[in-house]
Amino acid sequence: MAHHKPVIIFSFLAIFILQSVLVASQEVEDEKEFSYEKGSETGPEHWGEIHKDWAACGKGHMQSPIDLTHKRVQILPHLGRLRRSYHPAKAILKNRGHDIMLKWEEEEAGGLWINGTEYALKQLHWHSPSEHTVDGRRYSLEMHMVHESTDNKTAVVGILYTIGRHDPFLAKLERYIEKIADKHEAEEAVGMVDPRHIKRGSRKYYRYMGSLTTPPCTEGVVWTIVKKVRTVTREQVALLREAVHDDSEMNARPTQKINDRMIGLYRPRPHQQ
Repeated sequence: MAHHKPVIIFSFLAIFILQSVLVASQEVEDEKEFSYEKGSETGPEHWGEIHKDWAACGKGHMQSPIDLTHKRVQILPHLGRLRRSYHPAKAILKNRGHDIMLKWEEEEAGGLWINGTEYALKQLHWHSPSEHTVDGRRYSLEMHMVHESTDNKTAVVGILYTIGRHDPFLAKLERYIEKIADKHEAEEAVGMVDPRHIKRGSRKYYRYMGSLTTPPCTEGVVWTIVKKVRTVTREQVALLREAVHDDSEMNARPTQKINDRMIGLYRPRPHQQ
């Protein structure tokens, strides 16, 4: 079977290059026009009908999130380690009404490199419960680190959390989150924030092509989901959920059809551990 591996890797990279089209990387920040309430007129099943520019939410074929089902996974060691270089930079916390976002104010927070393209870290936010699932299992929380290239391509790194010990990075932000709790569009300067303090704990990651998980659901987004599941306390999840004023128990989009997409998994060879 070894002679098939180059074909698999080439096919994955070819799809990756072809599908890394220019994307409108900005998520809609005003949640008044959409919600996460299943069955409501503004719920996820109707996002694609609310605005013409949001049509991909309903008609797209590479939508996110998805279930990272192992039967679709191809182990691709040639994807290589995730190349990243982050630096401390000034940041603000913003209550977007549907989530809490940490946004770096300067272009100095660093970024990562994927397939020769540099993506600068712009912001991160949280969804609870997790949007991506692993073999059908949904976790308590998911962090999205959103990166953009100079030609408006988007790459998102997702980290999953289960209930357990507190997350130290989130713990440092708790008092600021409390200040903007229940205040739509409220912002709070938090000073210098170092992205390197976000614990990943694993070199293994999933890779697939998808979309933004909020309107306009633009496709062509490069997704990297860290395989190791981190921990967070129930109180930390509750703080993030209660801080927004949408009265919803969740802000996670349902999983979407995988269609014909491949899910790559980078797993270092033994000598690379």
